[in-house]
Amino acid sequence: MIGFVKFVAFSAIGSFCLLLAVVASDQGPWYFAWLLGTMMIILLSVAGGVMFETQFAEKKEQSNREKEDKA
Repeated sequence: MIGFVKFVAFSAIGSFCLLLAVVASDQGPWYFAWLLGTMMIILLSVAGGVMFETQFAEKKEQSNREKEDKA
């Protein structure tokens, strides 16, 4: 069910972007690309942050395990 809700939400966002592109007339493709590019940059930044936090947590956990093994 949650997957369907996500699908509907992303479809609504995509439709809104297409509407903006149509309304913008000749400038439409540029604005459409700008909106999609901005969303992609945000998503990649968030993914990078999540990966960084995961790596940091794994290093911390490994360090704790090594300390426990020595004790």
